[in-house]
Formats: sequence, C-alpha cells, structure tokens
Amino acid sequence: MDLPALARTVAERAAAWIRSVPTPGPSAEWDVKGHHDFVTEVDRTAEAMITEALLAAEPGSRVIGEELRPELATRGLVWIVDPLDGTTNFLHGYPQYAVSIAAAMDGELIAAAVTHVPLGITFQAGRGSGAWLGDQRLSVSHTNAPSHALIGTGFPFKHLHHMEEYQRQFATVMRSTSGVRRAGSAALDLADVAAGRFDAFWELMLAPWDTAAGILLVREAGGVVTDLEGRDAGIAHSGVVAGNPAMQAWLLGVVQGGGEE
Repeated sequence: MDLPALARTVAERAAAWIRSVPTPGPSAEWDVKGHHDFVTEVDRTAEAMITEALLAAEPGSRVIGEELRPELATRGLVWIVDPLDGTTNFLHGYPQYAVSIAAAMDGELIAAAVTHVPLGITFQAGRGSGAWLGDQRLSVSHTNAPSHALIGTGFPFKHLHHMEEYQRQFATVMRSTSGVRRAGSAALDLADVAAGRFDAFWELMLAPWDTAAGILLVREAGGVVTDLEGRDAGIAHSGVVAGNPAMQAWLLGVVQGGGEE
C-alpha cells in the first residue's frame, strides 16, 4: 500500500475523533504515568483506533507506542505511534498537540504523518519522495547564522537530573540566537523544523514515538537529525538535535560542549 497515504488517513481520522470529544475533567480523569506525565482515556482510545486501522490495512505489521506496546521492534513493517503528542497541552486547552504515525521497514523510517489536531493540518513524508504540507513541498530554512536563528526546544521535565546540563545549554542558545521557543509537542516541533519555521531543535531525551515521524519529515525536507553523540537519529530512546545542516551542526556543538560555544 501507499504507506504515507495510509499514515495520513489514519492520523487524520484519529485527530478528527479527538476534536470531537470533551476534554477530560480536572485531575480526576488524568492518570499519572510519571513526574509531570499524564495519560487519559482519550490517549488510550485514540491509540486503539489507530492500531486497529493500521493492522486491518497491513495485517502482518506491528504497532509500538507508549500506551499499547512500548517495547521496540525493528524487523519487518513496524508502525511507531503517538496518539496524542502533547497530552498536557490538550488537557489545558493549549492548542499544540498532534497525532504522530511513522512506518519503518527493518528499522528504516519510510513513511510519516503528523496531524496538528486543533488546526486539522497534516505534515506527510515518504522516504525519497519529500516532505509535504498539503500540496506544498517543505524545505528546511537556509539560515546559517545563529544570531538570526529561531530555535525550538523541549524541557527535560521527565528527567530532572538533566536540568542543570540543560540550563547551561539553554543559556548559550538564548545568548546566541534570535529566540528560543518551547511549545510542548516534539512531533510538531520537528514538523516546524521541516517547514523552515524553526532553524533547529533540541531535546535531551525523547521516546521513539515522540520523534519517529518528525525525524523523517526533517530529513525529507533537507535537514539533519542526530542523537546527542552526532549519530543519525533512529527508532530509539535518545536525545535529538535537528535542523538545517548549518544550524544543526552549530547546535550539536553547543550541546556536546556542555553549553559552551
């Protein structure tokens, strides 16, 4: 099948359902997974819907995701799913959350869709066929001077032992660039890198379902995505540094230097 089209269709169907349901009430309907980390029946139901649709279309494939099957799988066709990236935003009515679906064949990312739920728009990519927003082909920015760059980031809210390290990096990035933004959905942050809105993005630890679709979007838009060691980012629990080639290299240097340029 056309896997990017399938990912898009299923992501948009789940996003439409999420828009149609009431936001869970204060705290009583929020299950705590970890420090600053919540899950609701909306997450679980959306993931079940996505899983059912993907397996019906590709019966021999597997689905991994935070709520359903968090163990990693790298053989055959595997779907990497985040049914609601930005749950805390969703719970507070902050309109920055997404459905993220990626497909990998034998560990190589080959298809991706990220649907911005409140806006109802979908970023889509296929390996070798580019990254797209509707009929607009996406391209990373051409900014090559940190002083002109807008950088996206994610706080280490689940991994507070990284906070001092992160604060040193943040201080250097803040001093050196035109601005830093933290919106709370890594999938959409990476989509914004692919669209040229962010010149680069970094976060010290993310799960594969947070990043898989966004990684392919950025690469197909001409960008670079690595882990904190500078290795190509893949389907793994790791930090991520993404951006256009020039700004990704600069930001990776800041991260590896412990916040010193």
